[in-house]
Amino acid sequence: MSSGTTGEAGRRAPLDRARVVETAVALADAKGIGGVTMRAVAGGLGVEAMSLYNHVRNRDDLLDGMVDTVFAEIELPPADSAWREAMRRRADSARRVLRRHPWAVALLDSRSPGAATLRHHEAVLGVLRTGGFSVEAAVRAFFVVDSYVYGAVLQEVGLPFGGQEGLEQVVDDVADRLDVASHPRLVEVATGYASQQGYDFVEAFDAGLTLILGALHPDEG
Repeated sequence: MSSGTTGEAGRRAPLDRARVVETAVALADAKGIGGVTMRAVAGGLGVEAMSLYNHVRNRDDLLDGMVDTVFAEIELPPADSAWREAMRRRADSARRVLRRHPWAVALLDSRSPGAATLRHHEAVLGVLRTGGFSVEAAVRAFFVVDSYVYGAVLQEVGLPFGGQEGLEQVVDDVADRLDVASHPRLVEVATGYASQQGYDFVEAFDAGLTLILGALHPDEG
């Protein structure tokens, strides 16, 4: 029995900060950020909770690492691209990453920045400054685009349906309760748009992003 236990321990990958943070991210993806406790992370790793403190100082340090991991997954805007194209690619990547990690939206700008976070911010500001934005205008553009991305993700993950079939059911339920005399525009949307064409989140996101990027100009600010 003891020989088998020793052999299993020997085959187990050594515990380090990266494994601790990776396990916490997976736990948050599955259960939300509230499910991330030191005890739960330790359980996922098959170790005692106290052993985590050799690699993270506390839960706040763990959250910092989780956010930095998310930023590391977002594509950096290519430095040699036109600023609008670079910002579009980066926003598209951010949306995809945050769809995988929706718990991160509320934390991205509230944690102590790690290496990946700083690298990401430097790249975004660099593209904007190279594109002719003043410091003030670059910060404003960064804020506006991120506000749109975060809001779009929150709306998408929070809607009470998934896929076209779920959308059609919600639309039908709402349409049945609407009086065309009181809510003519809502009826119009429900019967003439959503139920017939469906709703493509990517298409809607791209359309909104186009409006925002089209409204930003380097010489403003």
